[in-house]
Amino acid sequence: MALADTERGVSGSGDSLFSEIIELNVGGQVYVTRYKTLIAVPDSLLWNMFSKKSPRELAKDSKGRFFLDRDGFLFRYILDYLRDLNLVLPDYFPEKSRLQREADFFQLRDLARRLSPRMSKENSMSEEISQSDTEEGALQCGSAGGMETLRALSVSGAVRSPSLDSRKSGYITIGYRGSYTIGRDIQTDAKFRRVARITVCGKTSLAKEVFGDTLNESRDPDRPPERYTSRYYLKYNFLEQAFDKLTEAGFHMVACSSTGTCAYTSSDPSEDKIWTSYTEYVFCRE
Repeated sequence: MALADTERGVSGSGDSLFSEIIELNVGGQVYVTRYKTLIAVPDSLLWNMFSKKSPRELAKDSKGRFFLDRDGFLFRYILDYLRDLNLVLPDYFPEKSRLQREADFFQLRDLARRLSPRMSKENSMSEEISQSDTEEGALQCGSAGGMETLRALSVSGAVRSPSLDSRKSGYITIGYRGSYTIGRDIQTDAKFRRVARITVCGKTSLAKEVFGDTLNESRDPDRPPERYTSRYYLKYNFLEQAFDKLTEAGFHMVACSSTGTCAYTSSDPSEDKIWTSYTEYVFCRE
């Protein structure tokens, strides 16, 4: 039905061969939007796709949705920008460089310019200059009123270091499941098996801030930055490497717990015993 509706077109979309409502499959994520939204920016990639080509010329998935082999999570911000040509991102958004790459791909020049490091740096500098002017104005008054104004700004949090604001507090829990075998002779060295997977639980934005590209998001790829998840895991199997990452980001361990079970490799009690343990480490940044 999706393919039939798309190719047939709907009254209200002008002379276009496309329907008024468009279904997209972007990297496995499904989006539904208006035709006019996709062609909001002239000469962009989506504008060329949906105004210069026919539906038959575009790639589709098995259900007839137009397919784009791009980052499905970041496309939501591309679509938001196309709706009103404004850029609104969460308070903490560590994916700016990747989003800029997507903006370049979709040929959204203004969006890519806003996301560029140079533009971000200029905005940060202008905020610092404005803050400095506020402090200087209060000091130049040379009166008790001026000092009270500066003191009030400090107490209210208006005069804060940008680095402090960017380091949000929160908790991250690291978990792993390990196993080892003990032979019949108690003096025999235990045979340890490697840690199969290190899981990460906590706020999505904090997990991405700490672990970056070493975080595997395949089990929960569409989780918004402000939500929590327990389905992420790391691309490496070394606990010390995870601990180093957390320490560098200002976290410290506040708790840990472990549970274990024992099983025999066969029905014979004299055979090797397999011990399986699950351990969690709780880290906090205040």
